[in-house]
Amino acid sequence: MAGYRCISFLTDYGLADGFVGACHGVFARIAPAVRVIDITHLVAPGDVRRGAAVLAQTVPYLPPGVHVAVVDPGVGTARRGVAVQAGDHVFVGPDNGLLSWAADAVGGPARAYELAEPTLMLPEVSSTFHGRDVFAPVAAHLATGVPLERVGPELPVDRLVRLPDPVSRLHADHAEGEVVTVDRYGNVQTSLTGDQVGALGLRPGTRLEVRSAEGRWEFTYGETFGSVPVGRLVAFVDSAGMLALAINGGNAANQLGLAPGDPVTVRSQPRREHLPVS
Repeated sequence: MAGYRCISFLTDYGLADGFVGACHGVFARIAPAVRVIDITHLVAPGDVRRGAAVLAQTVPYLPPGVHVAVVDPGVGTARRGVAVQAGDHVFVGPDNGLLSWAADAVGGPARAYELAEPTLMLPEVSSTFHGRDVFAPVAAHLATGVPLERVGPELPVDRLVRLPDPVSRLHADHAEGEVVTVDRYGNVQTSLTGDQVGALGLRPGTRLEVRSAEGRWEFTYGETFGSVPVGRLVAFVDSAGMLALAINGGNAANQLGLAPGDPVTVRSQPRREHLPVS
């Protein structure tokens, strides 16, 4: 194997401490010629689902490479570290479901190995910083051309931990989904795809009803935030191909009380029950 020219890096480490810099140092010492792309280090602490969604929606736009993801509340416990090959990509991180959606996004896991070869790790492994001492050095060695099977024993891919797939069901006149992520602007991404939205008959300028445990709202279906005046509710298919709920110039998650995991129902013909309107 010739190796890879790119390592990507996603964590919940934040930017206030030296954790990210230490991992970059490990990459540079082992694989100085390999480019490192930081996806984000601002995943909320321990939010495996958020990290998985961001990684899955980003990796299709990255070059073939080794992708290190560390959102690891189980660090130092019996949870495994793994390397997973999917298409032209290798994912390195904890076996807690964090890698599962991203592997699916590039063709599905083809091979998986437990990280167990100490010569590919740092000489001293901290019980609380596997990102620096295990995942970063293993990824760097793989990027330089070390064969994947060197990292440890092979695992059946069906034994990898998976996050549950988000609910996404299409019915004759409505669809059931859930909130997948909320971005820093407060835009609410749902699990419903553009194709499902189209099957409901929604077209730019039409209205739709969104229901959750927090309430019921009527949205304008548009193409972007500016499809409605400032302060109004708008729904559109976002850059990842998913139905998003937003407020032009505002924070929809805060105003509507929606959070990741919340179920939502979308109906193409709003029922006239004194719904809040955009």
